Amino acid sequence: MKRWPLFIMLLSLTLLFTGCGGKKQEAQQDGQKFAGKTIRFVATNHPYPEAIKALIPEFEKQTGIKVNMESYFEDQLTQKLTVEMTSGSSTIDVFMTRPLQEGRLFSKNKWYEPLNPYLSDANKTPAAWDWADFQKSAVEATTLNGTTYAVPIVSEWQMLFYRKDLFEQAGLKPPTTLEELEAAAKKLHNPEKDIYGIVSRGQRGAAVTQFSSYLFEFGGDFLKDGKSVIDTPEAVKAIQFYGRILKEYGPPGVTNMSWPQAQALMASGKVAMWTDASTLLPGLLDPQKSKIADKVGLAPFPAGPSGFKPFNVVPWAVSVSAQSKNKDAAWEFVKWLSSKETMKKAQLAGNTTARNSIWSDSEITAKLQPGLADIAKKTAATATPYDRPLMTAVVEARDAIGDVIVKSIESGGTADIQSLATEANAKVNELLQKSGEGK
Repeated sequence: MKRWPLFIMLLSLTLLFTGCGGKKQEAQQDGQKFAGKTIRFVATNHPYPEAIKALIPEFEKQTGIKVNMESYFEDQLTQKLTVEMTSGSSTIDVFMTRPLQEGRLFSKNKWYEPLNPYLSDANKTPAAWDWADFQKSAVEATTLNGTTYAVPIVSEWQMLFYRKDLFEQAGLKPPTTLEELEAAAKKLHNPEKDIYGIVSRGQRGAAVTQFSSYLFEFGGDFLKDGKSVIDTPEAVKAIQFYGRILKEYGPPGVTNMSWPQAQALMASGKVAMWTDASTLLPGLLDPQKSKIADKVGLAPFPAGPSGFKPFNVVPWAVSVSAQSKNKDAAWEFVKWLSSKETMKKAQLAGNTTARNSIWSDSEITAKLQPGLADIAKKTAATATPYDRPLMTAVVEARDAIGDVIVKSIESGGTADIQSLATEANAKVNELLQKSGEGK
């Protein structure tokens, strides 16, 4: 009788230790459930993947997933993705993508793995990754017909860069409306002293993206219900306005300028204002390249007759390949690549990222140019999630619209913009019909 309690005690201890060991083993297996998996990540030569490249070994250690990373220039990446995906036997698991440039084409060809089921699972434990933390306009930019095909990692928006010293000397405050923008450009324009009131992109297709915010704020758009609407009264007024301010108060040769030329002119101290993408700010703050590094002021893009809705776009996002044989492991990498921790490190390295919380992080805001975080949050809340026509033949469409913008700049908005816009409208509609996107 005395042996039973001892036997029971030993049995209980055995079960207890066995159970603990089992739980420990399960935890190890859960942490390494992808052990032995290898994924292929195809990226572009961009500051974001450069910033996280050194962190990938941490991910590999955490998950057991081996990541083979390749990097290419933008157009090389698109070409490589197109060739491999067309073959139907691609070994790519995760890739970086430009939603506005190739999103429609890749979606049409079913090269993106739909992420909705993965997002649904991730939402069950929001604190771990938090899809709701991504900017509204960024989510819209990577969603097509209700299907999310990529996770946004980088964002950029249109804003106003201005010379604080020139504004102070003239007794001006940063313009809050397009009407005030034109008035400030007129007052500060002084070609005799080699100072021009304003610059923005004027080079054909390149001009379209920076013109877009003017278009939206006049109440216009590129497309509506599968048809081009670049010839509406609102669109025509926007084209005329853009042409007028660049002709009257812009630098000579502005129709040959894309962002590098405009940025160089601003950095040289010859321009009072510049409207362009937020990601170009570093080029103005580098004292080795900019004569106005300590004189740069920042402001939200001025509101137009139709309100405040400049573009806030996703130049780069990350997707799971529909042809991947390792989709769960690929998604695990996408989550890590776009996590709060990884994105914060990428932002500290100089990127402008797509999570709301990043722009309220005190460690990050302390290192930003004054005002940038507030502008980012204000813009993301009401922005338009694109800066060009959302269509497969986007390059050709930009050229057609860009031709009208150039003619407007050359004439100061006095050319027959309505007729020119109607011609561009027909060209864009023809492109939509050819691709099967038109209605």
